[in-house]
Amino acid sequence: MQPDTFSPEHFRELWNILWPATLETLYMVGYSSLFSILIGTLIGVVLFITSNEVLCKQNIFTSIINKILGLIVNIGRSIPFIILIIAAAPLTRLIVGTFIGTEAAAVSLTIAAIPFVARLTESTFAGLDKGVVEASVACGASLPQTIYKVIIPETLPVLILNYTVAVVNLIGFSAMAGVIGGGGLGDVALRHGLQRFRTDMLFGTVIILVLIVQIVQIAGNFFAKVTDKR
Repeated sequence: MQPDTFSPEHFRELWNILWPATLETLYMVGYSSLFSILIGTLIGVVLFITSNEVLCKQNIFTSIINKILGLIVNIGRSIPFIILIIAAAPLTRLIVGTFIGTEAAAVSLTIAAIPFVARLTESTFAGLDKGVVEASVACGASLPQTIYKVIIPETLPVLILNYTVAVVNLIGFSAMAGVIGGGGLGDVALRHGLQRFRTDMLFGTVIILVLIVQIVQIAGNFFAKVTDKR
């Protein structure tokens, strides 16, 4: 039941429940952000290359690669997260040995975020001035040099902002994963807040999630500004 007063014991109880849940949420979001950005960026690069006439000679092979990857990405983005967790249960069990818990939720979050990051990366690269890419190729730069020394540095501020959006979405997904057995703040909101009618727990989880999102957004804006050469 809801405590009558905010005594030291009450604050101690809140701390003992909310702090471990916060660490679980940060664990899920941290690992899923890292791997989804790495894998999603790689897929986005391939999507961009196979659709760019300057970087890649267009033929049946590149067209097939682009269409297959694009279809996989579109399918991944179309599946609601809760359904995706259930559908990915066999893969999750194969990777971490179980389909419930924080580690399993991190795998599901990664799978859900990869298509989103891939499309963000592709659209960011596509927004770059075509003349910049043409000038790089005309100067004799190889494909890897054009990608890593020209395209990525030129689009880095926008990439960082897009990655920030992806991480913020993952924070929301992590709360949803907690509701269905993933642990973290979502689990606290359900078990301690909703089921036990503890508004203090609900408000606590909301406040912590808002703070995490604000910190991530501020950090993203800062690094995007630092890397902006304009």
